[in-house]
Amino acid sequence: MPPPAGSTLWRNRDFLLLWGGQAVSQVGSQVTILALPLVAIVLLHASTLQVGLLAATATSAYLLVSLPAGVVVDRMAKRTLMLAADVAQVVVIGSVPVAYAAGLLSLGQLYVVALAASILDVFFLVAYTSYLPVLVAPEQLMDGNGKLSTTQSLAQIAGPGLGALLVGVAGAALAMGSDALSFAASAACLLAIRGREPRPSTAPAATTPAATVQASGGTSRARFRAEVGAGLRYVLREPILRHTGAWNGSANFFVIMVETLGPLFLIRTVHLRPAYVGVLLALGAVGGVAAGVTARPLIRRIGSARIAWVSMTVFALPGLLIPLAGPGWWVLLFAAGWISWTFSATLCSIALVSYQQATCPPELRGRVSAAQRWINWGTLPLGSLVGGALGSAIGVHATLWLAVIGGCASGLWLYLSPLRGQRDLATGPAGNGALRPAPEAR
Repeated sequence: MPPPAGSTLWRNRDFLLLWGGQAVSQVGSQVTILALPLVAIVLLHASTLQVGLLAATATSAYLLVSLPAGVVVDRMAKRTLMLAADVAQVVVIGSVPVAYAAGLLSLGQLYVVALAASILDVFFLVAYTSYLPVLVAPEQLMDGNGKLSTTQSLAQIAGPGLGALLVGVAGAALAMGSDALSFAASAACLLAIRGREPRPSTAPAATTPAATVQASGGTSRARFRAEVGAGLRYVLREPILRHTGAWNGSANFFVIMVETLGPLFLIRTVHLRPAYVGVLLALGAVGGVAAGVTARPLIRRIGSARIAWVSMTVFALPGLLIPLAGPGWWVLLFAAGWISWTFSATLCSIALVSYQQATCPPELRGRVSAAQRWINWGTLPLGSLVGGALGSAIGVHATLWLAVIGGCASGLWLYLSPLRGQRDLATGPAGNGALRPAPEAR
């Protein structure tokens, strides 16, 4: 159960364990995010299209299994599911350095590893988002999400830097071994958490049309589909979540194009050494750290509703600098543009994710989280495929321009939503879907 209201998260042992385990795991995962495409580009000499296919495979599970994952998460103990995912990731990611050392590594194995890791990641993240409200009080969600987001951004700085060092010393394939170890550390922290979550309800939620299904002689498979639909319907009917999903899905479609083609652009066009790619990406993650640290005062001053659309329509505009990067010091334009995107996206997400966690009915948290991820991240494999195809057809540089323009324009979904003209989002179940009006001008 969450701690009493008014207590500090620095004294919440279970939250600190979750936070610490994720800090280590996220650093390791950032090493793989850098190393996996480098293995394909440098060691296996993959083409632009093959790199796009690999990136699409690495995110395909968000489109394929996010919705059913939400039902599974709502039916199971979330910590148990997260533990199982961590242990499986040790085996999956660890297979790459083992195969490389044995001289058996192939592009086909990278596709299998990317797909398996993607599926495990989906189940972990859906459970993870639903697990946080079990450990902290509702009024602490903004603080908890801010701390977790700051750590994630710090990992995006430390991870690529560590990855660049490991790639330079041991090679890209062997560097992925550190990620396998980080999943083991995350599993150990989860095992040490003492608090126990409420037993999941095996009965269909009140929002699930179970009676209709049973009356028509529906099977358990039909009930499963109905439960999947409950989370999706909640998101589509709730105005704030609906516009948030439209923004996230659009933004991620274009951002993944930049992430997919970025290493190709930096290595083959800007002629940056592979080890330095990690350093550049680490510089770009500074924006996420700044957003995590400044989120609470900025949201308090500007308002949680306002900050969402302001960050994505104003703070994200320097992302247009990314394709202007060139040899020498001009390469820092890539980092500057990436900083603006990580800052604005992190700031916006802290406000909107906290709203979702605070207002969603507990029995639907897993399915709503899964539905959000299906909408938000289901566009990732599509963006990777389109980026790879366009990069092959019209060139990497031209495709980057299309991607950054689309990414900056995606914030219009939030500007044209009910968020505009309001100040704060509701932070409790009773206010679900509500907004707090901006104070009248004096």
